[in-house]
Amino acid sequence: MSTPQIVWLRRDLRLADQPAFLAAAQAGPVVPVYVLDDETPKHRKMGGASRWWLHHSLASLDADLRNMGSRLILRRGKCEEVLPALAAECGARSVHAMHHVEPWWRNADRAVGNTLDLTLHHGLYLAPSGSVLSGGGTPFKIYTPFWRALLQQMPPPPPLGAPRLTAPQQWPESDKLEDWQLLPSRPDWAGGLRAEWTPGEGGAIDRLNDFAGRAAQYEERRNLPTIEGTSRLSPHLHFGEISPAQVWHGVADAAGSVSKFLCEVGWRDYAANIVHQFPDYGARSYKAEFDSFPWREGLQAEADFAAWAMGRTGYPIVDAGMRQLWVTGWMHNRVRMIAASFLIKHLLIDWRRGEQWFWDTLVDADYAQNAVNWQWSAGSGVDANMFVRIMAPLSQSDKFDAAGYIRQWVPELADLGDGDIHDPEGLLRPADYPAKIVGHQEGRARALAAYEAMKA
Repeated sequence: MSTPQIVWLRRDLRLADQPAFLAAAQAGPVVPVYVLDDETPKHRKMGGASRWWLHHSLASLDADLRNMGSRLILRRGKCEEVLPALAAECGARSVHAMHHVEPWWRNADRAVGNTLDLTLHHGLYLAPSGSVLSGGGTPFKIYTPFWRALLQQMPPPPPLGAPRLTAPQQWPESDKLEDWQLLPSRPDWAGGLRAEWTPGEGGAIDRLNDFAGRAAQYEERRNLPTIEGTSRLSPHLHFGEISPAQVWHGVADAAGSVSKFLCEVGWRDYAANIVHQFPDYGARSYKAEFDSFPWREGLQAEADFAAWAMGRTGYPIVDAGMRQLWVTGWMHNRVRMIAASFLIKHLLIDWRRGEQWFWDTLVDADYAQNAVNWQWSAGSGVDANMFVRIMAPLSQSDKFDAAGYIRQWVPELADLGDGDIHDPEGLLRPADYPAKIVGHQEGRARALAAYEAMKA
């Protein structure tokens, strides 16, 4: 019998269009393993929402594997220590895994490759990371030329089906998923997540099929938080329950144009491209001048941050978004931009505080996208919105018709009319809804003064 092949899983929890599984299956019996490694990422341990998703995604994958006569092995510890030990138990030398761009996984790849025959496969993005280059052979920093160059490699190859897996003669021991305690106990805050999401490869395919019928309407509806205009595929893509090639081909035959949606899928590749070049992008501003930005600190700043995090700022569109995040682990993309801009510019709180909050609370908490999006909002990134362009939450709420969205997530305002609900000041504001923690003009003026102080 051929030598067992280990498939090391991370953010690639699927069987279809999964090159690591396909290559391993062609070489011998397959031992799939997920290592819960909270040591290698150091300060990037998964947040609570992501751990909830991970639990259910692993359970789903294990069920799918068992239907094929296989199973998922669970181990806990540092990957560079766990995988060699598992290989010794199985009599394996070869490990197949997907290529990841997060700096801690790149470090882990090098460490594992020092002791085992590690083969990395691409498939988490539309194109292999580092392969989209300018005519001079250098990686792009600006999104638009990156996207044009990426389009030259599109469409991606048609997605492949799940492989036939051969089981090893003897299965190694596995941890019990329940023992990892990835789910909340007391209090059980995951009710909203359970109601909203179905983690796993099957849930991802269902979500894609649902969106494919609406994909041509994406451009006109994506900024309207009250209606279901987005795909909600982001957590499934993040955990690799579906490949971007499956998404691309899944919407390609939609009646009408899907170019804007595909452009957003390409943003994932762009973010990975940035982190591939600048691994500490989630911790350090790309523009060095922001190292001296006068961010607010102290008790009042902490109180303002807490009000933002809990959806108690007095700005209904911001509060609706933050409450949606807290309940469901997800926030509408337009509202993410408004909420991020508000924290950075109206409250003058360091973008890294917001990035970390999203990391802890999002089910789609992706290092590359989270870092790139927050630095875009802050104006500190390589290809970013100008800091002096300050979103006005009240007018944004009205412009994108967020009344229904606010009624859903800020129920104390539900009785207000469409003309009042975006800005319930004065007598219109219910007693149980807070006043604005900072006026828009006051916050804008303070932000511009801080920016000028940084440049001085």
